[in-house]
Amino acid sequence: MPTTPPPPPVPPAGDPPRTAALLVIGNELLSGKVDDANVVVLARELRGLGVVLRRVVMILDDVAEISREIRELSASHDWLFTSGGVGPTHDDLTTEAAAAAFGLPVAPAPELEELLRAHYKERLTEGHLRMALVPEGATLSRTPSVPWPAIRIRNVWLLPGVPEIFRAKMAVVAASLGAGRPFHSRAVYTKMDEGVLKPLLDAVVASFPDVDVGSYPRWSDPSYKTKLTFDGRDADRVRAAQEAFVATLPEGEPQRVE
Repeated sequence: MPTTPPPPPVPPAGDPPRTAALLVIGNELLSGKVDDANVVVLARELRGLGVVLRRVVMILDDVAEISREIRELSASHDWLFTSGGVGPTHDDLTTEAAAAAFGLPVAPAPELEELLRAHYKERLTEGHLRMALVPEGATLSRTPSVPWPAIRIRNVWLLPGVPEIFRAKMAVVAASLGAGRPFHSRAVYTKMDEGVLKPLLDAVVASFPDVDVGSYPRWSDPSYKTKLTFDGRDADRVRAAQEAFVATLPEGEPQRVE
């Protein structure tokens, strides 16, 4: 096998990436009645903004538990996002729990109440108006393309659990957080087994400590057996790590490089 070329020098650490956590709330998720679809959506959105999603926690609909997790996760991350529990029914407890986490009362937001009245008209109920309640002092963020605002209290975003609405709110999140140094990603697909690839990966990991190297086996795709990924905030280092790994592969590999 060819020898791995020497890597370029590791650049200065520079500014650390912003961090985030996601608190996913709902009995229906932990009972298996509903599939979560929001983790991957948020992770990809944050990645493009240069934010690291460091932790995902999934819990039941319980005010005390939600409140405790909000306090802890918001204190240990730059941003915390919640998913679920902001609707009109008895098990929608996130707003109340977020207010309790910061010792705040809840109060109706006139802007939200106006939107609810305009949307539901004669069908409006007291249940619908519960969705206008926010922690006192909350910020309502919107964009021209997403007129229904997202609720934020301090560094905590209270987002709906419905996947279609959650995805729509990503435009508001992106506009509010602003772009940081984005992450760059490259991939290599091979028909080699992970056990055979291990020493080659170990060499690249040792030479490129600033690049996150991942290995993901696949059993159902005849075109490749293992996908290798290379991620980092320095595009040149990510490319160099990928090239260094490819240089160590035997003849006939890789099957594909992206």
